[in-house]
Amino acid sequence: MNDTIAAIATPYGSGGIGVIRISGSKAFDIASKIFSKTKNQICGINKLDSHRVYHGYIFDTKSMEILDEVLLIPMKGPSSYTAEDVVEIQAHSGTIVLRTILNEILSQGARLSEPGEFTKRAFLNQRIDLTQAEAVADIINAKSEKSLKFAASQNLGVLKRDIRELRENLIVFLSLLEANIDFPDDVVPFEPSQKEIGIIDKVLEKCRGFIQQHEDACFLKDGIRITICGAPNVGKSSLMNRLIEKDRSIVTTFPGTTRDPIEEGLNISGIPFVIIDTAGIHQTDDLVEIIGIEKAMDHITASDIVLFMKEPGIVFSEKELEKLVPLENPSDKKIIFVINKIDIKDLPLPKLSKKYRHLPIIKISALLNLGIKELKQKIVEITIAGLDMEKSSVIPNLRHKKALEQTVESLAAVKEALTQPMMEETMAIDMKNSIDSLGIITGETASLDILDSIFNNFCIGK
Repeated sequence: MNDTIAAIATPYGSGGIGVIRISGSKAFDIASKIFSKTKNQICGINKLDSHRVYHGYIFDTKSMEILDEVLLIPMKGPSSYTAEDVVEIQAHSGTIVLRTILNEILSQGARLSEPGEFTKRAFLNQRIDLTQAEAVADIINAKSEKSLKFAASQNLGVLKRDIRELRENLIVFLSLLEANIDFPDDVVPFEPSQKEIGIIDKVLEKCRGFIQQHEDACFLKDGIRITICGAPNVGKSSLMNRLIEKDRSIVTTFPGTTRDPIEEGLNISGIPFVIIDTAGIHQTDDLVEIIGIEKAMDHITASDIVLFMKEPGIVFSEKELEKLVPLENPSDKKIIFVINKIDIKDLPLPKLSKKYRHLPIIKISALLNLGIKELKQKIVEITIAGLDMEKSSVIPNLRHKKALEQTVESLAAVKEALTQPMMEETMAIDMKNSIDSLGIITGETASLDILDSIFNNFCIGK
């Protein structure tokens, strides 16, 4: 990390401001060579004071021509994002001007940064831990206010503090255990007190709680999948357009208009959803329609919520629903029975059979925009039913969940060994494994492969 890196830190394209970031031991020196406070005397600047905003000009050191009028912000390490010397240049946002300035910086001895290298340096310089580094990406990719809230709290180190506290408790237990193994003649036989056993129980409870949080609310990051299904011309595409409040699906009076599934993002009450409009399910010999129906069935199977649509004058069929959503237990998948076209007054509404009367029923008219608000409320209600969304400010990601599961497995083995004599060495191995598993979350015991996998998913300049 002795070299100096640079990159454009804002998306390419035209805009008001584009930011170029430089980090490393030569950052101040490079900035001093290409920056001038005045356009009348293009000769660089002798000294840059940390954490000040300078107005001036970036110039081409060969032709001495001004490239752009900028604001320049130097930040002396370790009081910077990477804990190194950092300079940020705020120029006009345009592909040509930013690339030209970046090329000038690179010509002065910096190199183009790798994806996520600025954040990786912040981690390697111990300014942040791995959970905070991952939270940077989560903040950028947040799909809802709630997912942003959880990512922001993780970026502040909430999860880091919890994990380190758990590790410290286990390290205390391990030190007692290893003292007994290393000096058996100098200490009494290892018999942990209720307080020490309680340490393991506390860590197990906390880890299992984090795992459950992930399982309950991981959709806050990825979005919960909703599939609209039903017979042709029942109004699936019209409902899709009403829910997302724009004409995304083509709507006609002809059955079978939708062939390929159509996906669109949807945010309801701060919760992200992915809603899918599918082909109408029916008997057909048309090869294209058959393929569309097969795709629809795949989406129904993979979805978290199914909006099963019917219209007036059609009798509800248990076999039809069971074919679409085959369930051993009808309560396994969340289903909302949606009756569309309630504006048609002269036809009877379909009724659920006794077996399916537990399903929520929402009556709508996609044409007249009736009942859509109630449907959205019901979707949110069944999504978060039974969840305490405020019990923690952090929802671990999948990598964290796997490490927590490994921790639980190792600690469960320790608990089992406590009931058997002469198992100190085995307990010590399992205890070390659990401590290492928690360390993988914060990065203290993470392998280079894990680090590369995480930071390679960042954009260049972050």
